[in-house]
Amino acid sequence: TLKGVFYQRAKVIHPQEDLLKGFHPDDRKHHIIINVGGIKYLLPWTTLDEFPLTRLGQLKFCNNFDDILNICDDYDVTCNEFFFDRNPGAFRTILTFLRVGKLRLLREMCALSFQEELLYWGIEEDNLDWCCKRRYLQKMEEFTEINEREDDLTENETTGETVEETKIGLCMKKLQDMVERPQSGLPGKVFACLSVLFVTITAVNLSISTMPDLREEEEKGECSQMCYNIFIVESVCVAWFSLEFLLRFIQAKSKFAFLRRPLTLIDIIAILPYYITLLVDTTSVGYKKPSSGSIYLDKVGLVLRILRALRILYVMRLARHSLGLQTLGLTARRCTREFGLLLLFLCVAIALFAPLLYVIENEMADSQEFTSIPACYWWAVITMTTVGYGDMVPRSIPGQVVALSSILSGILLMAFPVTSIFHTFSRSYIELKQEQERIMYR
Repeated sequence: TLKGVFYQRAKVIHPQEDLLKGFHPDDRKHHIIINVGGIKYLLPWTTLDEFPLTRLGQLKFCNNFDDILNICDDYDVTCNEFFFDRNPGAFRTILTFLRVGKLRLLREMCALSFQEELLYWGIEEDNLDWCCKRRYLQKMEEFTEINEREDDLTENETTGETVEETKIGLCMKKLQDMVERPQSGLPGKVFACLSVLFVTITAVNLSISTMPDLREEEEKGECSQMCYNIFIVESVCVAWFSLEFLLRFIQAKSKFAFLRRPLTLIDIIAILPYYITLLVDTTSVGYKKPSSGSIYLDKVGLVLRILRALRILYVMRLARHSLGLQTLGLTARRCTREFGLLLLFLCVAIALFAPLLYVIENEMADSQEFTSIPACYWWAVITMTTVGYGDMVPRSIPGQVVALSSILSGILLMAFPVTSIFHTFSRSYIELKQEQERIMYR
C-alpha cells in the first residue's frame, strides 16, 4: 500500500477548519465536499470516477439544481457541499470502499441497517469481502426466519380477526389457543401440562417394560397382571397422543403445511408403531406358515420389538413445550457447516492415526488387539473423543506416543468449532425467548 493513498482519495474535514477560507471557484472542478450526518469529507472527483453507478458517482452527471436534490438532501453552492442525512457510522465503511475498494461489515453494525445503507449508496452486496459476506448472509438468513415467523403470527391474527363471529369460529380460535399457545390461558396451560405428563409416563412405562421378568414372559408368550397393566397405561397414553394429534390437525389452517412440520412427523412416527403392533399381533395370533417353522414368528417378534423401541420418540414431543429443546434444534439446523467441519476434522485425524498405530503395534509389540486397520478406526474414534473404553490399548512406547498425540489432537479439533456453535446457540435462545415474549404480549 502506498503512503498517503487514503488521504489523497478522501479525507475527513475537521470541524475547526474553515471551508470558505482559501476557497476558489475552480476547486469544484477537482473535488467535492460530502456532509454525512454532520461529518464532512473532501473527495476528489477522480475517486468517484471508478464508481459511476453509485449515488456519489452520479453527482458528476448532474446538470442542474433539481438533479442534485434528487440524489442528496441539500446542496450548498458556495462551497460545493452536498448534504446527506444518513448514518455517519455506516458511511465509514462506504468511504473505505471508495478509497481502496474494500467493503467490510462492522461487528457493531446491524445487518439490516447495513443492507439499507448499501441500497441507498448504490453499492452491491457482492463487493463484500468473503470474511464479512458469510457473516452478513448468516445474519440475513436469521432475520428472514424471524420475519417469516412474524408474518405467520400476523397472518394468523388477521385471519382470526376476519373470521365471522360464529360459534364454530370461536371454538376454532379457542382450540388453536389451547393446543398451540400454552401461555394464552388456563386451558392451554392444562393441555401442555397433560402432554408433558403423558410423555413422562410413556418414558417410565417403556423403561419398566424392559425388565428381565417381563422380557421372559414375552418370550414365553405369557402375560401377567403387570404386563397387562403396562399395556393399559400405554394404550391410554397413545389415546391421548392420538387425540392431541387430531386436535392439532383440526385447528391447522393449512393441513399440508401442518403435516410437513418436523414435530408433526415425529408424532406420526411415534404413534403409528402402537397401531401397527396391534395389527400385527391380531393377524399373527394363531397363524403360522407351515413351511417356515418358527422363522416367521421370529421375524414378526423382531419387527414388534423395533416398533416398540420407536416409542422413545415420544420424548422428542417435549420440544413443543421446551424452549431449550427448540433452541437445540434451531442451533443444529444453523450449524450444519460447523458440524460438517467437525466431522471432517475427525475423519482426517482418524485416517491418519489408525494406520500408523496398526503398523507400530504389529511391528514392535506383536499385539493381538489391533488385528486390522478398520479395527484401529474404532480405537481412534474412541480415543479422539476421549471416551476411552480400554478394550484396545497400545503396548509399545511408540504406540503410546501415537495414542497421546491422538488424544490431544481430538481435544483440539473438537474445540475449534465449539465457539461458533456456542454463539449460535446463544443467539438462537435469545431470538426464541424474545419471540415467546412477543407472543405472550400479543
